[in-house]
Amino acid sequence: MPSPTGHAARLVLAVLLFTFAMTPVAGAAARRPTPASAASWTAQPAVSGSGMDGGRPYFYLEGPPGTVLQDRLSVTNSGTAPVTVRLRGADAYNAEGGDFAVRGGKGSTGTGAWLRTAAAEVTVPARTRADVPFSVTVPTGATPGDHPGAIVVRSGDRSVGVRVQLRVGGPTLAALTVEDVTVSGQTIHYTLVNRGNTELTPRITVGADGVFGTLLRREARTLPVELLPGQRVRLSEPWRDAPALDSVTVRLRVTAAGGAHSEATARAAFVPWAPVTGGALLLLAAVAAGGYAYRLRRSRRRPPDDGGPGQSSGDQRHSERRHLVKAGAES
Repeated sequence: MPSPTGHAARLVLAVLLFTFAMTPVAGAAARRPTPASAASWTAQPAVSGSGMDGGRPYFYLEGPPGTVLQDRLSVTNSGTAPVTVRLRGADAYNAEGGDFAVRGGKGSTGTGAWLRTAAAEVTVPARTRADVPFSVTVPTGATPGDHPGAIVVRSGDRSVGVRVQLRVGGPTLAALTVEDVTVSGQTIHYTLVNRGNTELTPRITVGADGVFGTLLRREARTLPVELLPGQRVRLSEPWRDAPALDSVTVRLRVTAAGGAHSEATARAAFVPWAPVTGGALLLLAAVAAGGYAYRLRRSRRRPPDDGGPGQSSGDQRHSERRHLVKAGAES
């Protein structure tokens, strides 16, 4: 019978063999380079020497036409290897659904074209922060109002846009319209257009009235959209308890700071098409069946056409023979 010492020796030998077998695999994995984390570097507005403006979410610059405005962008590398980033200016616009987006390439004509960084490419050592100065030269003919843009920082496949809120001095106008209101099923669609020169955060009120009274009343609420000057966005409003059968007038009213407001209506007919179509098909089938039955009854009641009413075929032949005999006698 094996002794306990023999069991222990075999167990130790098995553990040593398993460790030896796994060592080359572990060594190979350790020699592979570890990819840099996607969050190993960040870009944000630089903190001033006093530190009073720490945590700025974006740049805010303001000045009249013809001025040069300056600030600094901080690129922080928290990784263990150097990071090289490229920088460029870009105009901002509202993407589909109202999201804030920036133009790529050479499509900028506003802030993106007026912005220049001190260097187009910067290499930031590991665990280091680099402050990159930049300037925005406002043309003498720039229109007053908001000119949103961004500094795009790119390294490899990752891009970060740091927002630049530029306001050119002069008269401002807040103007907003709501257009193209339509109703499709349980959704109300509409378009918002910023016709002024300032950014707007719209508020919307929704209502609907049917033949028998009020169907929908929603109090004013702020939309999660920053509508940029000259931009339009297509939005929708869910209406889960829309009527099944009614004629409805939908009314939308939008407002924004600075006195901007607009209102639009749309009419919609709610018809349960499946039951209506089924009923129409049944009605057509009933009409067709009734017509067929009527023609069948008429055909059964009609007497046979055998040469005239009240005269049989034999009488007709006898009359024809008498007519022939009489004609021969006369000739």
